[in-house]
Amino acid sequence: MTVLALEIATSWFAVSEIASDVDTDDVRRIPVPARGAWEQCRELLLEVAAGREIASLGIASTGPIDMAAGVVAPLDVPEWRSGFAIVAAARAAFPSASVRLALDGVCLALGEQNLGTTKGVMDSLVINVSDRVCGGVMVGGFVVVGRTGNAGHVGHVLVPGFDDRCDCGGRGCLEAVAGGAAALRWAQAQGWTGLTVPALVEAAVMGEEIPAAAMGRAGTALGRAIASVAALLDVDLVAIGGVLSEAGPALWKPLNEAVATHARLSFLSGLRVVQSTLGPISVLAGAGVLALTAPGD
Repeated sequence: MTVLALEIATSWFAVSEIASDVDTDDVRRIPVPARGAWEQCRELLLEVAAGREIASLGIASTGPIDMAAGVVAPLDVPEWRSGFAIVAAARAAFPSASVRLALDGVCLALGEQNLGTTKGVMDSLVINVSDRVCGGVMVGGFVVVGRTGNAGHVGHVLVPGFDDRCDCGGRGCLEAVAGGAAALRWAQAQGWTGLTVPALVEAAVMGEEIPAAAMGRAGTALGRAIASVAALLDVDLVAIGGVLSEAGPALWKPLNEAVATHARLSFLSGLRVVQSTLGPISVLAGAGVLALTAPGD
């Protein structure tokens, strides 16, 4: 029986079979379409299924979601912003499959705990810093899901010292400073002429002034948010992945300085902030864990 994982990300849909002989080269991705989102997502799933019967499907989606209702409402999929019943649609496409849905941050935490950086750690925070910021929390060895399934939205922790407008409608959210899309907009407003987040990160690594400053702002905001969340939840390990985590000292130096400045309580003396070892497959890997642990419907 075949097990599949689906990731609804900010700019792509990704699908992979979950099996011991599958690697990152087997992940299939398509850009998030402006129209026909489910039709194209379904075709991608069917392509990877290749006519085989699907036993279970794990779905990781950017939020907000309603986990109990099986509904997603991601900001970056225009057709689904008011809510799309993705679990029902997936069950219609694969009638014999057990289908489970979770927030991308929940899957991020599951992936890192089972296969990556936080394996064996009971209390941890995992953050992915790409176009947007998502996060997952493990407490006592269990992933924190929340009332509606939206726990872990660390991108909307308020960061002191910043008042940037966020896509959520608020101001001063971590994502409004440290999200890749927000950092790119800030750099362009300062006169930088690059067009993509990976190019911004690469320019920061090369020492260009404006991209390095954008990563510096992001690192400071991340460090302040981490210090707050670590104090609230008493975690001892934070793993950071996503494209911005590749920015080197331009991001990590101000991040570590902010953590050192603000995480001063005695029980935080052993707090470690490290780079994720799973890389770009972390959320999809967590969706696979979700699928493999799915009970029969």
